[in-house]
Amino acid sequence: MGPDAIIGISVSTLEELKKTDLSFADYIGTGPVFTTDTKTDASAVIGLAGLRRVAEKSPLPVVAIGGIDSSMVDDCFSNGAAGIAVISCITRAENPLHQAKALGRVCGFSPRALRLAWNNEFALIDKLITGIPVSNKRNFGLKNSPGDDAALFETISNPVMTTDTQKENIHFRRDWQTLEEIGQKAVEITFSDLAASYARPLSLFVNLSIPSYMSEPDIEDLYTGIHRALTRHQATLGGGNVSSGREFSIDLFAVGEGHPDIFPLRSNARPGDGLYVSGPLGLAQAGLLCLKNNESNYPKLIEKFKKPKARCDVAKILSDYNVVCVMDISDGLAGDAGHIALSSNISIRFKPLFFKIDSILAEFCRKYESDPETMILSGGEDYELMFTCAPEIFEQIKTRLPAAFQVGECLLFSGTPLMNISAEVMSFQHGKI
Repeated sequence: MGPDAIIGISVSTLEELKKTDLSFADYIGTGPVFTTDTKTDASAVIGLAGLRRVAEKSPLPVVAIGGIDSSMVDDCFSNGAAGIAVISCITRAENPLHQAKALGRVCGFSPRALRLAWNNEFALIDKLITGIPVSNKRNFGLKNSPGDDAALFETISNPVMTTDTQKENIHFRRDWQTLEEIGQKAVEITFSDLAASYARPLSLFVNLSIPSYMSEPDIEDLYTGIHRALTRHQATLGGGNVSSGREFSIDLFAVGEGHPDIFPLRSNARPGDGLYVSGPLGLAQAGLLCLKNNESNYPKLIEKFKKPKARCDVAKILSDYNVVCVMDISDGLAGDAGHIALSSNISIRFKPLFFKIDSILAEFCRKYESDPETMILSGGEDYELMFTCAPEIFEQIKTRLPAAFQVGECLLFSGTPLMNISAEVMSFQHGKI
């Protein structure tokens, strides 16, 4: 069922508790506390006293079950229950909604507004394109606003295009990220490819596959994040498509205007170049581990995973120095350096002694007994820019980009693309998170 499943096991008496293997369980279900006819094979009623005896001895939270309605919840809690489980008090109630609300109140939950599933494609599109950034002469954007069958652009010199896909439970999880955060991150990482190509973002097209359980306010929240990223980059929403689907996914297509003279390529690295990065690495991977481990003491790391930024500012500096080999780091330093080495037919030797290790990352690694150098090499989704150039050029770049540092050097091909890296260092995989 995967690591996120919540597993319970039924225990009715102290004798059962002593004999039961609890190593795989997250909680214990104890009962029936009161008389119930929901299950014909239920054990004998244990009463509140039996509930209390199990709760006092249990190393896990105890959930009371059996014959419980809203009038009995307080008694269950006062006798050690951490929660309650019910069936018939809702399923057999004359007014199930009223009974569910009563249970919620006595359990201390506030009512929530009911969000109905979306069901009108055209009304939804009208809402989504309201208040979006519009084109103007300054950003050479669209001639027409979104909503037509296609988009008409102003003249673009050196058009650059890129695509990306974000799928629920592959690239993001809604229990970790708000929909606003998901939308904002999707735009930033798509624009990161433009930054690595020295292209200024102009416009974005978004195709959504939306399951029936998502509401219109949910999708509006997603677009709030999309609009925030578009505004940061002074880019427009060109259009897109909305359709029903079994899974929630976002497909993005971005258009940018490239540099008039330089289009950086991963195949442009040369022996004698140094390998450099624009800022700290490994933080996003540590943030992902924080989310997986329910670790909340490192908000900076979590923020780095949730809210990366496309480094268009760095691209401008690198282009000023005619740097011709650039990549954004999405697959981790080792993985993306391997792409450069293979494309340029060189070997890359890493220089771990030159790595700048962020102090919060170092603290995280000490707590979890991890190696920060390995985290830097294998961690992905930092979206800093990696580039190669002559060492004397980097010294000039460093005056305008003080956070940049060297991570390796480019050598004649020695038979292997990456020379001094252990077998256990893997590139970041955009698989199920």
